[in-house]
Amino acid sequence: MELWTALIVGLAGSLHCIGMCGPIAIALPVKDIPRIKLLIGRVFYNFGRIITYSIFGLIFGFIGQSFFIGGYQKVVSMILGILILLALLLPSKYTVFLTGANLHGKMTMRMKKWWQYFLGRKSIGSLFVIGILNGFLPCGLVYIAIAGSISTGSPLGGALYMALFGLGTFPVMLIMSLVGKVISFKLKVKMRRLLPVGAVLLAALFILRGMSLGIPFVSPKIEQKNTGETQVTGCCHPEDSTHIAEPEFTK
Repeated sequence: MELWTALIVGLAGSLHCIGMCGPIAIALPVKDIPRIKLLIGRVFYNFGRIITYSIFGLIFGFIGQSFFIGGYQKVVSMILGILILLALLLPSKYTVFLTGANLHGKMTMRMKKWWQYFLGRKSIGSLFVIGILNGFLPCGLVYIAIAGSISTGSPLGGALYMALFGLGTFPVMLIMSLVGKVISFKLKVKMRRLLPVGAVLLAALFILRGMSLGIPFVSPKIEQKNTGETQVTGCCHPEDSTHIAEPEFTK
């Protein structure tokens, strides 16, 4: 998967973060904190999230690598695209796990003591830890990004994909942590409705990529390789590869 899609997913999907992670960002300490320290603390909070996402990318990129070595990259890409579409089209009672709504609520309750402890410390380091913990919360948007990290086919590519995804969510989350209380609830709901549009576009990109149509950046040609074999394509005929030139003798 092309890395530029990670930024698009992050930027477009960050509207979803307003509803899922926005309350945590708004709850970050504000009183009796100098403005410069307040800003630095918010930046470190978001970098904590990005580090967690990058670790996820490293792990799932390694999983994706095993599929690619086996020559299943086309199939995996198409399956990921179909799963994203199913998560959007099926009734919510069937997609609760995929969207992470219930898990998000349960894990938030379990982490409540940790939130309270680190929020009470009001230090930059504590905000960084809160960001790391925040990254572990189940989220449908993160699942979509993880799908992208799998399709990169390498641990490093997966980590970079998730890091760029996190950077894409950075601007909105930073603004939310600073002026989140000013944004009305109705506006938040309207912004979140844009998420399905971006998810459909990404799903279509996954499917097209799996079809390997030879379209640059959208559906590049993927050369399948089996384990232990190397396929070489060129302009020569098959018999040319086994032909041994006979020595020429001059009189």
